[in-house]
Amino acid sequence: MSARTSKWPLIRKDLSTMKVPPNMLDYERTRTAFSWDDARSALTGTPGGGLNMVFEAVDRHAAGPLANQDALRFIQGTGEVLSVSYGELAASSNRFANVLQSLGVAKGDRVFSLIGRTPELYTAVAGTLKNGSVFCPLFSAFGPEPVKQRLLWAKGRYLSPPGRSIARRSCPSGTPSPN
Repeated sequence: MSARTSKWPLIRKDLSTMKVPPNMLDYERTRTAFSWDDARSALTGTPGGGLNMVFEAVDRHAAGPLANQDALRFIQGTGEVLSVSYGELAASSNRFANVLQSLGVAKGDRVFSLIGRTPELYTAVAGTLKNGSVFCPLFSAFGPEPVKQRLLWAKGRYLSPPGRSIARRSCPSGTPSPN
């Protein structure tokens, strides 16, 4: 990997003035010392012995002393701050995964979403991954034809549009609705 050049000057920060130090102080040293065995040992693993990204990022915290800590924080356009705890995110993503299962969404099925950057998006992502399905975000400004084309190209079976139930817009036949 070669060094990148930039027209912008490097920003130097005084670490002694920071309340919380950065996670990675020296990328090259961290990259050189990286080991997959060390990374794996830092993970808890699911109770059944497997490995699941959502379990590591959400559920293990929701089951412990961090359950009421903020997992996500959103600053809305109005300036209002909305927080979602690990416990809340675990519960909402479990509900979403259960809905997917009740619709027959299987492991490996592609679940598309037009949900914007809201707490519901993260619920859908986590729930889809918990279900073993593939989450495929779509840009919410796409019109019906671009959405239809992407669903067809990727053999998508389910679409979760903003503000609507996934059950109303699922496409179990594999032929997505163009509207």
